[in-house]
Amino acid sequence: MLTKEEITQLLNTVEDPFLHTTFEQTDAIKSITIKEEKKHVSLKIAIGQTNTGEQMQLQQQIVGILKKNGATTVGLRFEQLPDDVIQKYQPAVDEEKESSLMGGGSSPHFIAIASGKGGVGKSTVTVNLAMSLMRLGKKVGILDADIYGFSIPDMMGVEERPQVRGKTIIPVERFGVKLISMGFFVEDNSPIIWRGPMLGKMLNNFFKEVEWGDLDYLLLDLPPGTGDIAMDVHDLLPSCKELLVTTPHPTAAFVAARAGQMALKTEHEILGVVENMAYYQNKAGEKEYVFGKGGGPKLAEALKTKVLGHLPLQQPYEEEDIFAPSIYQEDHPTGQEYHKIASKVVAKLEA
Repeated sequence: MLTKEEITQLLNTVEDPFLHTTFEQTDAIKSITIKEEKKHVSLKIAIGQTNTGEQMQLQQQIVGILKKNGATTVGLRFEQLPDDVIQKYQPAVDEEKESSLMGGGSSPHFIAIASGKGGVGKSTVTVNLAMSLMRLGKKVGILDADIYGFSIPDMMGVEERPQVRGKTIIPVERFGVKLISMGFFVEDNSPIIWRGPMLGKMLNNFFKEVEWGDLDYLLLDLPPGTGDIAMDVHDLLPSCKELLVTTPHPTAAFVAARAGQMALKTEHEILGVVENMAYYQNKAGEKEYVFGKGGGPKLAEALKTKVLGHLPLQQPYEEEDIFAPSIYQEDHPTGQEYHKIASKVVAKLEA
């Protein structure tokens, strides 16, 4: 098992992502605790800025180093360095404007994909709407803001992680769509136990510190319901439009109406409703309404908007060379339905 001296030696050359100086220079390692019987290492690390994307990347780096050298599990706590240390090593301010979404860069159409409850296929709709917009020639990004239930990287078959250049996070790109997700910054699918204010700060960093480049559309996959993250999005992006996802079941439509009412109260325009799992088409070509009928139109009526599409229960085609389990191909019947939805969105926003 590693000793404290060996851990210190391994980590002393790691750089603070904000000050670009080594842990040895800033005296970053504040405490080390070792449980030899479990091969567990607990650390307290002081850095220039906490609760950011860079901290997440740093966490992965430290955990990777220690696991490669014998630790089975690693616990990390971060705190901020003293002001005098930060001032001593603070790099010069780069006056060049960052190409961030909220820092003077591009101004895409923001579309929040929302639902009243989980399990209605909100993330699947997000992924496939993004793909359909991309096929229409649009530059598209996805911000997986479903902090507790992030799933979009798995849905798109993404295996790599974002890169960090200085203070900027470079999103992953898959099938021409840029993607950032909390899932990229969590070790071994661990649960997120942050409270609302910390989550809000992380979401803000995803807007300000990610190098999105020139986008036409940024889709935000929101957590279900009307919690902290949904409210933060409404505060951060007053121009954001909203698309509601429901199933035909009356209960799903009823709870989705709450999310829609919150959008209306915060003066966010509702683009429309997508009714997912609307029906199943059997081998005889007959439609079977597994989850009932009428939920989508009922929700649209309550929110004074329109149903943009009714999506069936179908699997994407299997492709041997491409792993993307939730993406419908362009020539797939459901892929064609998503194409129609995307065309309606573009017509409404770019008229």
